[in-house]
Amino acid sequence: MNPYVSLLIMAAMALVVAIGGLVLSAIVSPNRRNRVKVANYECGIDPTPTNTASGRFPVAFYLVGMTFIIFDVEVVFLYPWATAFGRLGLFGMGAALLFTALITVPYILEWRRGGLDWD
Repeated sequence: MNPYVSLLIMAAMALVVAIGGLVLSAIVSPNRRNRVKVANYECGIDPTPTNTASGRFPVAFYLVGMTFIIFDVEVVFLYPWATAFGRLGLFGMGAALLFTALITVPYILEWRRGGLDWD
């Protein structure tokens, strides 16, 4: 048997489950639209006529979100190092410590600057 058959079966099953969930929720869920459901809601601020008319929302929410995304993506780069930890030796340990320091320094600077505050 071809080794890719099991992978194709798993991908097909994932596709069936994903599409099936969407179809089932469209069939079963009630479709009741009201003013509150279709209103703009952004970053925890209730839309007021001034916010909705201008279309502007505070940028701080997006900056904090992007900061966390950037640091999370950088941390993902540590996973391959963790899987090959035994084979990398002292050089791999030094590289991981340097990478961790390079992540920690901007994080501390961002924290001290107040970029992670919600208010």
